[in-house]
Amino acid sequence: MKKIKIVANWKCNPGTLKEAKVLFNLLTSELKKNFLILKDVETIVCPPFLYLPFFVFQVKNLKHYNLKFGAQNCFWEEKGPFTGEVSPLMLKNLGCQYVILGHSERRQILKETELMIGKKIKTALKAKLKPILCIGESLEEKKKKKTFQVLRRQLKIVFPEISKVIIAYEPVWAIGTAMPCPPGEAQKILFFLKKFSEKSKILYGGSVNSQNCKEYIKVGFDGLLVGSASLIPKEFVQILKNATNEI
Repeated sequence: MKKIKIVANWKCNPGTLKEAKVLFNLLTSELKKNFLILKDVETIVCPPFLYLPFFVFQVKNLKHYNLKFGAQNCFWEEKGPFTGEVSPLMLKNLGCQYVILGHSERRQILKETELMIGKKIKTALKAKLKPILCIGESLEEKKKKKTFQVLRRQLKIVFPEISKVIIAYEPVWAIGTAMPCPPGEAQKILFFLKKFSEKSKILYGGSVNSQNCKEYIKVGFDGLLVGSASLIPKEFVQILKNATNEI
């Protein structure tokens, strides 16, 4: 039985450490109650930077529950005069194992380029972090039938070391829209991505919930990248349970 990866991207939530602690405690409580069901799931929580020290410290007492931590971004240098940035080396020393890179929100809102994302991935790998590279087409690109062209361009930056990178297919038009990519359509994307690397783990993300999650595992994805639903502990655990039923 394969082990699937379910990544919780909390984004810029919640607003206070107190709320974050409550959310984390509710999640770990659910994981403990469902341990036997979830033993074949690797749960990766990616909270805002500020909350990572608290969680990483706590997870030492939860190592039997396949709970890991990641960051939502990093810089492309290990240290130096880069005000406001957090380096992969800092994250690794803190105890992180994963880092999300290239998320569409950063590409669109903060204008991150393929060159910038590629540099981040290279430095993250050097620090022995496991990058989760987000790729996906916009609605306009989809309508113009440029999906495969866009995905190929976004993957090009990691071709030399693609087998070391987890790929998360997140169609931009599906994120936070309650309009997930139909599983059959997502499977065609999966087959396309597998042509570049059979060794890479490939996740699906984009309006994932407890009702549709198992369909993505059923068509062959190695896991899921979950956004807003990861902020609701019972819903998130239900996603874990439903996805597990398909492995």
